[in-house]
Amino acid sequence: MSDKSNISDFFKLESAGGILLMLAALLAMLCANTPLNTYYELFLSTPVAVQVSTLVIAKPLLLWINDGLMAVFFFLVGLELKRELIEGELSDKRNIILPGVGAIGGMVAPALIYLYFNYDDPVAIEGWAIPAATDIAFALGVLTLLGSRVPTSIKIFLTSLAIFDDIGAILIIAFFYTAKISVTSLIVVSLCIPVLALFNYRNVESKSLYILVGIIMWVATLKSGVHATLSGVVLAMFIPIKSKNNPDYSPLKSMEHDLHSVVAFFILPVFAFANAGISFTGMGMEQLFHGVPLGIAAGLFIGKQLGIFGLCWLAIKLRLSQLPQGMSWSSLYGTAALCGIGFTMSLFVGGLAFEETGVNIIFDERLGIVLGSLLSGIVGFIVLRACLKPQTETNEYG
Repeated sequence: MSDKSNISDFFKLESAGGILLMLAALLAMLCANTPLNTYYELFLSTPVAVQVSTLVIAKPLLLWINDGLMAVFFFLVGLELKRELIEGELSDKRNIILPGVGAIGGMVAPALIYLYFNYDDPVAIEGWAIPAATDIAFALGVLTLLGSRVPTSIKIFLTSLAIFDDIGAILIIAFFYTAKISVTSLIVVSLCIPVLALFNYRNVESKSLYILVGIIMWVATLKSGVHATLSGVVLAMFIPIKSKNNPDYSPLKSMEHDLHSVVAFFILPVFAFANAGISFTGMGMEQLFHGVPLGIAAGLFIGKQLGIFGLCWLAIKLRLSQLPQGMSWSSLYGTAALCGIGFTMSLFVGGLAFEETGVNIIFDERLGIVLGSLLSGIVGFIVLRACLKPQTETNEYG
């Protein structure tokens, strides 16, 4: 299969997954604001325990979704990142600069705007990273509505920027959202890494061996205080991209292919359904105009546009990079606006910042995520629809 066909299939899958995400989020809100809310809450709080001898992992279903299923999502992110850096779009330095610079602006500006609204609240300030994320599945789902007028270069730019954005999110989770550390568990994690490195060095291609060590590492990471999803990224870095025995086979691409549909059509929709159930019952002006939802909405809607477009404009004017072929300044702005859709990763970081801390809070950060993402999607769609001509032919980076 050609690279062009692979790229096309990827975008079709991500776009369809984004549409399913929207439906799952709408269903969650419907459940949360109807008599179904009782069953919705019972479903998410269902206790689930796994015990092997003295080792016990007992969590409500919501945390199994956020810590367990999302570890698989981050594993896929790691696989995509490794492939892109070695032989994909990001292996060419010319294709790294613009989305990389844009991603930096798209993380820093939203965080600063959020801090402006919440600098004097020691609890609220913990959510500074929530508007820094971009949801690639949702964004590509919106692009799908524009049909054939969207050049592949815009999709590649958006995807590349989202990959850098994911790297930033991974680092933020690792350094800023880590609980009390268990040294014993971290020792187990540290022992798993050289085993994986040995597998990679010896070109071990057995998926089951990598998965077995990965599960052990996930359990140890879960018990260590470092967020368990990071184990998925670490595991992905050791999956070999080429086979010694069969030059036409790639263990990494095989696993990536197997996981794409599972993540796009099951894991992310389930996560959205479990985390997007905002109840508007009893919501007053105090909750609506609290600094947290306002800071998140403004960060996603205003910060993403300013940060991404601003730094990309600066990089191009300084001749550090250039616009990809098929993109104009207006389509770059529309794409920057679209990056304000931060749904999945923003919900995830919001859960780490607030919902798992046990702090009694009067605001719902999800309200700001939904509002900021909705506004960004609408504006991005309108701008791109106005500036893109149907049947654009150019589809490569310049």
